[in-house]
Amino acid sequence: MSTVTPPRPLRAARRLGASLAATAALLAAAPQAGAATPTPAARPGDLLTVRLDQLHPTQPSVGKDQIFYKLGRYGSPKDEQAGDVNKRFDDWCETNGQGGAEKVPLGARLADPASFTCAIPLGQETDESRAAMKTAVVGPGGRLYLTDGHHSLTSYWEAVDGGPGTSLRLRVQADLSDLSQSAFWDEMRARHWVWLRDEHGAPVTTDQLPTRLGLSRFHDDPYRSLVYFTRDIGYTAPEDAAEYLEFLWGDWLRERLDLGAYDLDDPASYLQAVRDASELMVAADPDEVIADGRTAAELGRLDEWNDGKKPGKGEFGKLSQPLTAEKTGKLAFALAYRSRVVAPPRCTTTLRGPRTGPLVVASGVTCLDNTRQTGPVVVRAGASLVALGAEVTGPVQAVGARDVYLCGTTVDGPLSVTGSRLRTEGPGCSANSFGGPVQLVANTRG
Repeated sequence: MSTVTPPRPLRAARRLGASLAATAALLAAAPQAGAATPTPAARPGDLLTVRLDQLHPTQPSVGKDQIFYKLGRYGSPKDEQAGDVNKRFDDWCETNGQGGAEKVPLGARLADPASFTCAIPLGQETDESRAAMKTAVVGPGGRLYLTDGHHSLTSYWEAVDGGPGTSLRLRVQADLSDLSQSAFWDEMRARHWVWLRDEHGAPVTTDQLPTRLGLSRFHDDPYRSLVYFTRDIGYTAPEDAAEYLEFLWGDWLRERLDLGAYDLDDPASYLQAVRDASELMVAADPDEVIADGRTAAELGRLDEWNDGKKPGKGEFGKLSQPLTAEKTGKLAFALAYRSRVVAPPRCTTTLRGPRTGPLVVASGVTCLDNTRQTGPVVVRAGASLVALGAEVTGPVQAVGARDVYLCGTTVDGPLSVTGSRLRTEGPGCSANSFGGPVQLVANTRG
């Protein structure tokens, strides 16, 4: 299991601005990446119990609005008010191969599976329930690479009662642990078990993949979100669905639909984008190759828009429901949650991959994008640092900085931020891990 060294007590209390809640979030350190116990030999179809922090992603981006929908739904009391259990427990049980949730007592938590029960007992899984499970490949050194479920598992990671230590079972797709690292990635590419395109459709390398889950470690691909909302309106996932099916549709739509023409903060405009995208999908010839040699029919294209139902009915009708409706639509949940997410400052300099040596941020906004920084980081007055999914080995110091924005970041060394605008928590900001002394003085909340 991954472990983390608890942070030492604060050397000095913050005297201005930041809340006690922020302090608590700072001290709720997430486990360090890369420390997972190697997985024993496994066969395809085996079920492995894992912690979320043991998993390595195989894609650089997600459709964040899909995760925002889940988090908005998980944080809403509407399911309970309707006499149902909260959707997060149904989702976890399905992911664990146990159907839906059966009993969810008051105080049950995702991070404590013993606090609730699922409809199918352990050991009595069916072929159908196992098919709904997420999958992983065992790679060199016994490391686990997630090949399906990045959105669902990131939702559990970010849920208030979940987190990186949340456990669940995954179905093994293959054991490739006997391969070298380069041969492993060659095999993953050959089997289409890795997605190496960024949120713009441009190619990326395996070194640019996030090192673990967490919303702040992924880039946002709005076309991947768009495809999620067109499910059962423009396409439906076939039983033998292609790997990364939604990304294949998303890349196809990227060439045909300009999302810049829509206001994706406005429900009506976003809904129109979903309608336009899904109509394009249905209008495609069934034999048209969409991507990677797959035709529209093979990717689940529907023969009729909204499965032949009127706009106010079917899945499109459900999606259209506002936040005030008895049964809120997915889009409304997503936009309500996204409205609470504070965007980081725009980068003027972006650093990625491994980097060794001192880093001095003297002006502008320097972003550490899944960067592995070895050496001290100093942020001077008026400059800004944005660290998303970064791993810093060394001290981090900021005095009078304009912004210090740390999300999903590990700092293995002292952290000192004084007289700066600081953000380390909140919707869309993954928990950080601080392994050294933490000093936060006279900061305002970013």
